[in-house]
Amino acid sequence: MTTGSAPTDTTLTDLVRRWERGWSACRGWATPQEAGGGLHLLQHRPGRYREILALHDDPAVVRALADEAAADGKATWLTVPTTDPDNVERVLRDAGLHVKRTREWLMTRALADHPRRAVPDQYRTTAGGTGVVRVEVLHSSGEPAASGQAAITGEDAVLDRIETVPTHRRRGLGSVVVATLAAAAVTRGARHGILVASPDGQALYATLGWTAASAVVIATNQPDG
Repeated sequence: MTTGSAPTDTTLTDLVRRWERGWSACRGWATPQEAGGGLHLLQHRPGRYREILALHDDPAVVRALADEAAADGKATWLTVPTTDPDNVERVLRDAGLHVKRTREWLMTRALADHPRRAVPDQYRTTAGGTGVVRVEVLHSSGEPAASGQAAITGEDAVLDRIETVPTHRRRGLGSVVVATLAAAAVTRGARHGILVASPDGQALYATLGWTAASAVVIATNQPDG
C-alpha cells in the first residue's frame, strides 16, 4: 500500500491512542484497560462481547493478543492497525482467529484547509453538539438522507459512522457530511482529523485530501463474524 511516509511505531501507537479516545467518546464507551500492548474494552453486545485494540503491530505482541482473543469463550474482536497487513493476517490466522476479508484504513487530515462541499438542491444539513458533534443531511421531504459524528478531544476530531441512506447515495452527501463535520470541528478548536475507513469510505475520503497512515486488520474468534 502507498501511504506516503510510513509512520514509525511510536507515531502509529500515538495515532491509535488518539483515534481510540475519540472513537470511544463517539460511542459513549468507558475508558479501556491497557494490558499486554493492547487496549481492552468490554462491550457486552451480542456477537461483540469484548474488543481488543492493538497499540502496535509487533508480531510477538499481536500473537499474544490473538491467543488471548482465541481463548476467550465469548465473542472477542481484535483490531490491529499496521503497516504490514499481510504478516499481521498470517499471525492472526495462525492463532486460530477469523480475519475479515476486507481491510480498513486509519486515515488523517489537517482540518484547517479541508475542502467545503455544497449541499445539493432539495437537501439541508443540521449540526450540533459540543464534545461530540452530530451532522445530519435531510431531504426536503423530511427524510433522513445521511449522517455522521465526530468527537472533539483536544486538537483532534475523530470522525465516526459516516453513513448515507441507500436511496440517497451517489449524490455527494457523504462528502457533505465529512466537510460539515470538519468545519464544525475547526470552530471547536480541532486541528487534526482522524478516522477509520472501509474500502468504499477510503475512496471518498481520499478525494477530500485524507491520507492513509496504516491498514487496519480486524479478526474475531467467531467463525461467522
